[in-house]
Amino acid sequence: MITIKDVARRANVSFTTVSHVINKTRPVSTDTVEKVNAAIVELGYLPSHVGRALQSSRTRTIGMIVTTTSNPFFGQVVHGVERACFERGYALIICNTDDVADHLDVYMDTLVSKRVDAVVVMTSNATPEFFATVREQRRVPVVAIDAPPGSVGSLVSDNSVAGGRLVGEFLLKRGFTRIACLSGLDWHPRMRDRISGVREVLAAQGLTLADRDIVHSSISMAAGQAAAIGLIERPAADRPEAIFALADVLAIGAMHAARQVGLSIPEDISIIGYDDIEFAAHTFPPLTTVRQPADLIGATAANAALDHLENGTPLPELIMLTPELVVRETTR
Repeated sequence: MITIKDVARRANVSFTTVSHVINKTRPVSTDTVEKVNAAIVELGYLPSHVGRALQSSRTRTIGMIVTTTSNPFFGQVVHGVERACFERGYALIICNTDDVADHLDVYMDTLVSKRVDAVVVMTSNATPEFFATVREQRRVPVVAIDAPPGSVGSLVSDNSVAGGRLVGEFLLKRGFTRIACLSGLDWHPRMRDRISGVREVLAAQGLTLADRDIVHSSISMAAGQAAAIGLIERPAADRPEAIFALADVLAIGAMHAARQVGLSIPEDISIIGYDDIEFAAHTFPPLTTVRQPADLIGATAANAALDHLENGTPLPELIMLTPELVVRETTR
Protein backbone atom coordinates (compact mmCIF):
# COMPACT_ATOMS: atom_id res chain seq x y z
CA MET A 1 0.00 0.00 0.00
CA ILE A 2 1.39 3.39 -1.02
CA THR A 3 1.69 5.83 1.88
CA ILE A 4 2.35 9.53 2.23
CA LYS A 5 5.92 8.68 3.24
CA ASP A 6 6.45 6.96 -0.12
CA VAL A 7 5.27 10.14 -1.85
CA ALA A 8 7.66 12.24 0.25
CA ARG A 9 10.62 10.01 -0.69
CA ARG A 10 9.73 10.07 -4.41
CA ALA A 11 9.35 13.88 -4.41
CA ASN A 12 12.44 14.30 -2.19
CA VAL A 13 10.55 16.47 0.31
CA SER A 14 9.50 16.05 3.91
CA PHE A 15 6.43 14.17 5.11
CA THR A 16 4.93 17.41 6.43
CA THR A 17 5.40 19.17 3.08
CA VAL A 18 3.37 16.48 1.33
CA SER A 19 0.70 16.85 4.00
CA HIS A 20 0.55 20.62 3.44
CA VAL A 21 0.22 20.13 -0.31
CA ILE A 22 -2.60 17.59 0.04
CA ASN A 23 -4.52 19.41 2.77
CA LYS A 24 -3.69 22.98 1.66
CA THR A 25 -2.83 23.88 5.24
CA ARG A 26 0.21 26.06 4.44
CA PRO A 27 1.55 27.84 1.34
CA VAL A 28 4.00 25.69 -0.62
CA SER A 29 6.07 26.78 -3.64
CA THR A 30 4.71 25.99 -7.09
CA ASP A 31 7.72 23.81 -7.95
CA THR A 32 7.25 21.73 -4.81
CA VAL A 33 3.54 21.36 -5.41
CA GLU A 34 4.27 20.10 -8.93
CA LYS A 35 6.86 17.59 -7.65
CA VAL A 36 4.49 16.28 -4.99
CA ASN A 37 1.55 15.98 -7.39
CA ALA A 38 3.77 14.21 -9.95
CA ALA A 39 4.85 11.72 -7.27
CA ILE A 40 1.23 11.13 -6.28
CA VAL A 41 0.32 10.34 -9.89
CA GLU A 42 3.36 8.12 -10.48
CA LEU A 43 2.76 6.09 -7.34
CA GLY A 44 -1.03 6.05 -7.58
CA TYR A 45 -1.33 7.37 -4.04
CA LEU A 46 -4.87 7.88 -2.68
CA PRO A 47 -5.18 10.16 0.36
CA SER A 48 -6.92 8.61 3.36
CA HIS A 49 -10.11 10.58 3.89
CA VAL A 50 -10.66 8.81 7.19
CA GLY A 51 -7.26 9.85 8.47
CA ARG A 52 -7.74 13.42 7.31
CA ALA A 53 -11.14 13.50 9.02
CA LEU A 54 -9.65 12.29 12.30
CA GLN A 55 -6.96 14.97 12.13
CA SER A 56 -9.32 17.81 11.27
CA SER A 57 -12.41 16.54 13.17
CA ARG A 58 -14.30 16.98 9.89
CA THR A 59 -15.46 14.34 7.41
CA ARG A 60 -16.80 16.80 4.81
CA THR A 61 -19.97 14.74 4.84
CA ILE A 62 -23.54 15.92 5.40
CA GLY A 63 -26.38 13.63 6.43
CA MET A 64 -29.98 14.04 5.29
CA ILE A 65 -33.04 12.36 6.79
CA VAL A 66 -36.08 12.50 4.51
CA THR A 67 -39.58 11.04 4.73
CA THR A 68 -39.42 9.40 1.33
CA THR A 69 -37.60 9.88 -1.93
CA SER A 70 -40.50 8.33 -3.87
CA ASN A 71 -42.48 11.59 -3.61
CA PRO A 72 -41.20 13.73 -6.51
CA PHE A 73 -41.25 16.89 -4.40
CA PHE A 74 -38.95 15.37 -1.80
CA GLY A 75 -36.72 14.12 -4.61
CA GLN A 76 -36.37 17.67 -5.93
CA VAL A 77 -35.46 18.96 -2.46
CA VAL A 78 -32.85 16.21 -2.09
CA HIS A 79 -31.42 17.23 -5.46
CA GLY A 80 -30.98 20.79 -4.17
CA VAL A 81 -29.19 19.59 -1.04
CA GLU A 82 -26.95 17.27 -3.06
CA ARG A 83 -26.10 19.97 -5.60
CA ALA A 84 -25.05 22.43 -2.89
CA CYS A 85 -22.94 19.79 -1.15
CA PHE A 86 -21.20 18.77 -4.37
CA GLU A 87 -20.42 22.36 -5.33
CA ARG A 88 -18.71 22.90 -1.97
CA GLY A 89 -16.81 19.63 -1.82
CA TYR A 90 -19.06 17.68 0.57
CA ALA A 91 -20.55 14.21 0.24
CA LEU A 92 -24.20 13.53 1.13
CA ILE A 93 -25.61 10.50 2.97
CA ILE A 94 -29.39 10.13 2.50
CA CYS A 95 -31.57 8.20 4.97
CA ASN A 96 -35.17 7.44 3.99
CA THR A 97 -37.51 6.93 6.99
CA ASP A 98 -40.49 5.70 4.93
CA ASP A 99 -42.57 7.80 7.35
CA VAL A 100 -41.82 5.42 10.23
CA ALA A 101 -41.19 7.40 13.42
CA ASP A 102 -38.82 4.85 14.97
CA HIS A 103 -36.51 5.10 11.96
CA LEU A 104 -35.80 8.75 12.74
CA ASP A 105 -33.81 8.15 15.93
CA VAL A 106 -32.05 5.14 14.43
CA TYR A 107 -30.90 7.12 11.40
CA MET A 108 -29.82 10.10 13.48
CA ASP A 109 -27.68 7.81 15.65
CA THR A 110 -26.25 6.22 12.51
CA LEU A 111 -25.33 9.59 10.97
CA VAL A 112 -23.72 10.80 14.19
CA SER A 113 -21.71 7.57 14.43
CA LYS A 114 -20.54 8.19 10.85
CA ARG A 115 -19.20 11.56 12.08
CA VAL A 116 -21.22 13.67 9.65
CA ASP A 117 -20.54 17.38 10.01
CA ALA A 118 -24.21 18.44 9.92
CA VAL A 119 -27.68 17.04 9.28
CA VAL A 120 -30.58 18.27 7.16
CA VAL A 121 -33.92 16.86 8.34
CA MET A 122 -37.09 16.76 6.24
CA THR A 123 -39.61 14.41 7.79
CA SER A 124 -43.04 14.90 9.34
CA ASN A 125 -42.01 12.63 12.24
CA ALA A 126 -39.45 15.11 13.56
CA THR A 127 -41.08 16.44 16.75
CA PRO A 128 -39.92 19.38 18.90
CA GLU A 129 -38.72 16.80 21.44
CA PHE A 130 -36.56 15.15 18.77
CA PHE A 131 -34.89 18.43 17.86
CA ALA A 132 -34.35 19.28 21.55
CA THR A 133 -32.62 15.93 22.05
CA VAL A 134 -30.42 16.51 19.01
CA ARG A 135 -29.34 19.93 20.28
CA GLU A 136 -28.64 18.73 23.81
CA GLN A 137 -27.07 15.32 23.24
CA ARG A 138 -25.76 14.90 19.71
CA ARG A 139 -24.07 18.31 19.34
CA VAL A 140 -24.34 18.28 15.57
CA PRO A 141 -25.73 21.26 13.63
CA VAL A 142 -29.21 20.55 12.28
CA VAL A 143 -31.19 22.46 9.67
CA ALA A 144 -34.82 21.41 9.25
CA ILE A 145 -37.13 21.72 6.26
CA ASP A 146 -40.89 22.00 6.82
CA ALA A 147 -40.69 21.47 10.59
CA PRO A 148 -43.11 23.24 12.98
CA PRO A 149 -41.90 26.82 13.67
CA GLY A 150 -40.09 27.07 17.00
CA SER A 151 -39.40 23.35 17.19
CA VAL A 152 -35.87 23.61 15.79
CA GLY A 153 -33.13 26.20 15.88
CA SER A 154 -32.90 26.54 12.09
CA LEU A 155 -35.78 26.13 9.64
CA VAL A 156 -36.14 26.52 5.86
CA SER A 157 -39.62 26.51 4.34
CA ASP A 158 -41.82 28.03 1.70
CA ASN A 159 -44.42 30.56 2.88
CA SER A 160 -47.35 28.17 2.79
CA VAL A 161 -49.83 30.68 4.24
CA ALA A 162 -49.04 32.95 1.28
CA GLY A 163 -49.40 29.96 -1.05
CA GLY A 164 -52.85 29.24 0.36
CA ARG A 165 -53.82 32.87 -0.12
CA LEU A 166 -52.76 32.70 -3.77
CA VAL A 167 -55.14 29.80 -4.32
CA GLY A 168 -58.02 31.44 -2.46
CA GLU A 169 -57.66 34.70 -4.38
CA PHE A 170 -57.39 32.89 -7.72
CA LEU A 171 -60.51 30.78 -7.12
CA LEU A 172 -62.59 33.73 -5.96
CA LYS A 173 -61.59 35.77 -9.01
CA ARG A 174 -62.70 32.85 -11.19
CA GLY A 175 -66.08 32.83 -9.44
CA PHE A 176 -65.75 29.63 -7.40
CA THR A 177 -67.58 29.50 -4.08
CA ARG A 178 -67.84 25.74 -3.37
CA ILE A 179 -64.25 24.82 -2.59
CA ALA A 180 -62.83 21.68 -0.96
CA CYS A 181 -59.31 20.71 0.13
CA LEU A 182 -57.38 17.46 -0.04
CA SER A 183 -54.79 17.63 2.69
CA GLY A 184 -52.05 15.51 4.18
CA LEU A 185 -52.15 14.66 7.87
CA ASP A 186 -53.92 17.40 9.81
CA TRP A 187 -51.01 18.09 12.18
CA HIS A 188 -48.48 18.79 9.43
CA PRO A 189 -47.49 22.48 9.77
CA ARG A 190 -47.38 23.25 6.04
CA MET A 191 -50.78 21.66 5.46
CA ARG A 192 -52.27 23.75 8.24
CA ASP A 193 -50.64 26.88 6.83
CA ARG A 194 -52.06 26.33 3.32
CA ILE A 195 -55.57 25.77 4.67
CA SER A 196 -55.18 28.84 6.89
CA GLY A 197 -54.25 30.96 3.86
CA VAL A 198 -57.31 29.82 1.90
CA ARG A 199 -59.62 30.34 4.87
CA GLU A 200 -58.24 33.83 5.46
CA VAL A 201 -59.07 34.92 1.89
CA LEU A 202 -62.52 33.31 1.92
CA ALA A 203 -63.38 34.82 5.31
CA ALA A 204 -62.62 38.31 3.96
CA GLN A 205 -65.45 37.71 1.45
CA GLY A 206 -67.84 36.27 4.02
CA LEU A 207 -67.27 32.68 2.90
CA THR A 208 -66.21 29.66 4.94
CA LEU A 209 -64.26 26.49 4.30
CA ALA A 210 -66.15 23.93 6.37
CA ASP A 211 -64.39 21.08 8.12
CA ARG A 212 -66.46 18.61 6.05
CA ASP A 213 -64.83 20.07 2.94
CA ILE A 214 -61.30 19.23 4.15
CA VAL A 215 -60.28 15.60 3.66
CA HIS A 216 -57.06 14.33 5.26
CA SER A 217 -55.03 11.40 4.00
CA SER A 218 -51.48 10.21 3.50
CA ILE A 219 -49.67 11.95 0.65
CA SER A 220 -49.70 9.77 -2.44
CA MET A 221 -51.56 9.57 -5.74
CA ALA A 222 -53.55 6.54 -4.57
CA ALA A 223 -54.51 8.30 -1.33
CA GLY A 224 -55.54 11.40 -3.27
CA GLN A 225 -57.73 9.35 -5.59
CA ALA A 226 -59.45 7.58 -2.69
CA ALA A 227 -59.94 10.80 -0.70
CA ALA A 228 -61.35 12.72 -3.67
CA ILE A 229 -64.02 10.13 -4.47
CA GLY A 230 -66.06 11.09 -1.41
CA LEU A 231 -66.06 14.73 -2.48
CA ILE A 232 -66.88 14.34 -6.15
CA GLU A 233 -69.59 11.70 -5.65
CA ARG A 234 -71.70 14.18 -3.71
CA PRO A 235 -74.94 15.35 -5.37
CA ALA A 236 -74.20 17.96 -8.06
CA ALA A 237 -75.57 20.84 -5.97
CA ASP A 238 -73.27 19.91 -3.08
CA ARG A 239 -70.23 18.83 -5.07
CA PRO A 240 -67.23 21.20 -4.88
CA GLU A 241 -66.65 23.31 -7.96
CA ALA A 242 -62.91 23.27 -7.25
CA ILE A 243 -60.60 21.01 -5.28
CA PHE A 244 -57.40 22.44 -3.84
CA ALA A 245 -55.01 19.52 -3.28
CA LEU A 246 -52.25 20.55 -0.88
CA ALA A 247 -49.68 18.44 -2.74
CA ASP A 248 -49.42 17.71 -6.46
CA VAL A 249 -49.49 13.94 -5.94
CA LEU A 250 -52.87 14.36 -4.22
CA ALA A 251 -54.06 16.53 -7.11
CA ILE A 252 -53.05 13.92 -9.68
CA GLY A 253 -54.95 11.31 -7.66
CA ALA A 254 -58.00 13.62 -7.64
CA MET A 255 -57.77 13.91 -11.43
CA HIS A 256 -57.96 10.12 -11.70
CA ALA A 257 -60.95 10.10 -9.34
CA ALA A 258 -62.79 12.67 -11.45
CA ARG A 259 -62.33 10.61 -14.59
CA GLN A 260 -63.31 7.48 -12.69
CA VAL A 261 -66.82 8.91 -12.11
CA GLY A 262 -67.08 10.46 -15.56
CA LEU A 263 -66.35 14.12 -14.79
CA SER A 264 -64.41 16.33 -17.20
CA ILE A 265 -61.56 18.58 -16.06
CA PRO A 266 -61.96 21.56 -15.93
CA GLU A 267 -65.50 21.66 -17.41
CA ASP A 268 -67.15 19.76 -14.53
CA ILE A 269 -64.61 20.30 -11.79
CA SER A 270 -61.41 22.32 -11.38
CA ILE A 271 -58.33 21.02 -9.57
CA ILE A 272 -55.33 22.90 -8.19
CA GLY A 273 -52.21 21.30 -6.73
CA TYR A 274 -49.25 22.49 -4.67
CA ASP A 275 -45.49 21.98 -5.25
CA ASP A 276 -45.18 22.08 -9.06
CA ILE A 277 -43.38 18.77 -9.33
CA GLU A 278 -42.01 17.95 -12.77
CA PHE A 279 -45.03 15.74 -13.57
CA ALA A 280 -47.45 18.65 -13.03
CA ALA A 281 -46.77 20.19 -16.44
CA HIS A 282 -47.25 16.83 -18.15
CA THR A 283 -50.57 15.61 -16.76
CA PHE A 284 -53.61 15.69 -19.04
CA PRO A 285 -54.67 18.40 -18.87
CA PRO A 286 -51.59 20.12 -17.38
CA LEU A 287 -52.06 20.87 -13.68
CA THR A 288 -52.60 24.35 -12.26
CA THR A 289 -50.51 24.46 -9.09
CA VAL A 290 -48.55 26.54 -6.61
CA ARG A 291 -44.84 26.32 -7.23
CA GLN A 292 -42.62 26.14 -4.20
CA PRO A 293 -38.94 26.24 -5.16
CA ALA A 294 -38.04 22.70 -4.07
CA ASP A 295 -34.49 22.67 -5.42
CA LEU A 296 -33.80 26.09 -3.88
CA ILE A 297 -35.25 25.02 -0.53
CA GLY A 298 -32.82 22.09 -0.45
CA ALA A 299 -29.82 24.15 -1.55
CA THR A 300 -30.66 26.89 0.96
CA ALA A 301 -30.82 24.42 3.84
CA ALA A 302 -27.52 22.80 2.83
CA ASN A 303 -25.74 26.13 2.36
CA ALA A 304 -26.96 27.36 5.75
CA ALA A 305 -25.34 24.31 7.37
CA LEU A 306 -22.14 24.65 5.31
CA ASP A 307 -21.80 28.38 5.99
CA HIS A 308 -22.07 27.59 9.68
CA LEU A 309 -19.41 24.89 9.45
CA GLU A 310 -16.94 26.76 7.27
CA ASN A 311 -17.39 30.40 8.30
CA GLY A 312 -18.96 30.23 11.74
CA THR A 313 -22.08 31.93 10.37
CA PRO A 314 -24.93 31.52 12.88
CA LEU A 315 -27.60 29.11 11.71
CA PRO A 316 -30.57 31.19 10.52
CA GLU A 317 -33.62 30.82 12.73
CA LEU A 318 -36.00 30.93 9.76
CA ILE A 319 -35.62 31.27 6.00
CA MET A 320 -38.97 31.51 4.22
CA LEU A 321 -39.12 31.32 0.43
CA THR A 322 -41.93 32.74 -1.68
CA PRO A 323 -44.29 30.46 -3.65
CA GLU A 324 -45.97 31.43 -6.94
CA LEU A 325 -49.13 30.37 -8.73
CA VAL A 326 -48.67 28.56 -12.04
CA VAL A 327 -51.91 28.60 -14.03
CA ARG A 328 -52.32 25.74 -16.50
CA GLU A 329 -55.40 23.90 -17.76
CA THR A 330 -57.08 22.10 -14.85
CA THR A 331 -58.98 25.25 -13.82
CA ARG A 332 -61.70 26.85 -15.90
